Amino acid sequence: MNIINPATGAIISTIESDTQESLNAKLESLRQGQKSWTKRSIEERLNCIKKFGELVQENKDELAQILTSETGKPLQQSLNEIQGAQNRVDHLCSYAQQWLAPEVLVNKGPTLERIKYEPLGVIANISAWNFPYNVGYNVFLYALVAGNAVLYKPSEFATLTGKQFEAYLHQAGIPKDVFQCVIGDGSLGQHILESHVDGYFFTGSHKTGLHIYQTVAPKMVPVQLELGGKDPLYVTEDVVDVKQSAINAAEGAFYNNGQSCCAVERIYIAEGIYDEFIEAFTEEVTSYKIGDPTDLSTFIGSLTRGQQLEVLKEQVEDAVAKGATLLAGGKAIEGDGYYFEPTVLANCNHDMKVMIDESFGPIIGLQKVSSDEEATSLMLDTEYGLTSAVFSSNEERAMHILDHMNSGTVYWNCCDRVSPNIPWSGRKNSGLGSTLSSQGIRAFVQPKAYQLRVS
Repeated sequence: MNIINPATGAIISTIESDTQESLNAKLESLRQGQKSWTKRSIEERLNCIKKFGELVQENKDELAQILTSETGKPLQQSLNEIQGAQNRVDHLCSYAQQWLAPEVLVNKGPTLERIKYEPLGVIANISAWNFPYNVGYNVFLYALVAGNAVLYKPSEFATLTGKQFEAYLHQAGIPKDVFQCVIGDGSLGQHILESHVDGYFFTGSHKTGLHIYQTVAPKMVPVQLELGGKDPLYVTEDVVDVKQSAINAAEGAFYNNGQSCCAVERIYIAEGIYDEFIEAFTEEVTSYKIGDPTDLSTFIGSLTRGQQLEVLKEQVEDAVAKGATLLAGGKAIEGDGYYFEPTVLANCNHDMKVMIDESFGPIIGLQKVSSDEEATSLMLDTEYGLTSAVFSSNEERAMHILDHMNSGTVYWNCCDRVSPNIPWSGRKNSGLGSTLSSQGIRAFVQPKAYQLRVS
């Protein structure tokens, strides 16, 4: 399999894909290794995870270069991701023992009642390319601490990074028969779905997630899906600083080239500040430096997948044809690599694809609203339910709107962020299950109830 640098189109590496035979051999190895791994104490497992985190941080500059080379993510943003993902390691070190320890529920009367948390077994982690550290850590680190063995399939667009995970986990003390990386495209993923695995954890598109869910349903094993979004932001007229709100909203929309499940993908602006907001927003977006992702000052690098250029082009053409005003960008950038201009479309409505379909790129639609009720109705007009945000100086007003949102995460005066302390989950087409927090730790175990009576 050729590894392509999306910023140049050049082949930077060629790596051998796994076959069904090598996949089967790795799975058999993991089944055997998990039996020994689960006998180790939680503290022993955590020591390995802690060492892994230290190794990654010690080598973050090299790892950031690798990530940038195969995804086109700007180098500073690659460094930010690697450094930020360490909070998952810290979270596990602080809370894993507490949430994985056996619990006594009833210790009075003739019968003792308690719960023990046992690992699922061998889990498959089919991961994503846009934030491979964040979304990978959310699954494979938590699964390993809980006593599972992990079959890790990185996206074919983040293959080299996936191999680095494997190397550093083994160096940190995770046995080779407890964590195995498999390399390949969707056909290998299909083989994984048809294999005997004790749980499936996927991050990616709704289309692929639905296929996974339907395929493995007859096995009746746990399935968690972290899928896409069409995340809305509403800016009220009472924000303290319109310009600063525009700057913050733009970053939420265009960070990592908009290639984030929780990126802001549509913005509703109160009519009283609409003109001021879109002027400040456009000024901010047009100031972004576009170019070589290895330049630390670059904010907009290349898209990771060339096929997304056509999706963005179609959304622009559709919006303009239906009456949107193109304020910035709007087309692919000629030359090497998969570059698309940061694009701002004003005067949008829900007849346009840019306000309904996931974009996953540097494009945003802006729409004027006349009331909180109109904004709330439009924010809810989606098949997705990942995040929703409100910028307002009035907490009570913002909370009233956010309480009506049917999404896994809501934000007040912030957006596009994830914390290990609280659950990360989606609703409707944005997925199933939770990672992070206590719920994310227990996602990788199954409870066993004990009812014990002395005869």
